Amino acid sequence: MTAPIALIVPGLRDHVAKHWQTWLAERLPRAHCLTPLGRDNLSLGARIADLEAAIARQSAPVLLVAHSGGCVLVAHWVRQTALAQRVSGALLATPPIFDRPLPPAYPPLDALDAAGWLPVPRRRLPFPSLVAASRNDVLGEFDAVCQLARDWGSDVEDLGEVGHLNPASGFGPWPLATTLLQRLVPLKRSP
Repeated sequence: MTAPIALIVPGLRDHVAKHWQTWLAERLPRAHCLTPLGRDNLSLGARIADLEAAIARQSAPVLLVAHSGGCVLVAHWVRQTALAQRVSGALLATPPIFDRPLPPAYPPLDALDAAGWLPVPRRRLPFPSLVAASRNDVLGEFDAVCQLARDWGSDVEDLGEVGHLNPASGFGPWPLATTLLQRLVPLKRSP
């Protein structure tokens, strides 16, 4: 069996130099990143098209590595694609909960709605997935994130108090990501 290619799916803030996803992409031998679209481009449609094209270009199975809004992007993408069978699994780290206003540094909910992000799909994902959840994430209360994970059919990894798992929370390097990916690859979906 061909080893999967890791596809890095950033959040709403796009690629960040000192982010754990950037650190991980530099360490994985077969990693690709989605095209940076810019922080001001909230278009869900553009991000879905980019994800679709990135997966279509791969000849090997794909392992999605999403953070924050990238997790929500994955949930929207699976509703409109025929390529989901190419995905062998997904690590979904600290998905946001878009049912209440976000902190001031993030887009307002009306802008997310206008860009197509709302409502957040809650249908079961068609591939194995693991939601890495923080107990003190300003973008998603732990219990709400766990409910979202259940809706998606995802396993949950309780990370403890890691904030939003971004540079502002002290993450650059996040070595646990490689462990979680290794655990996810052989993960099999139960009926």
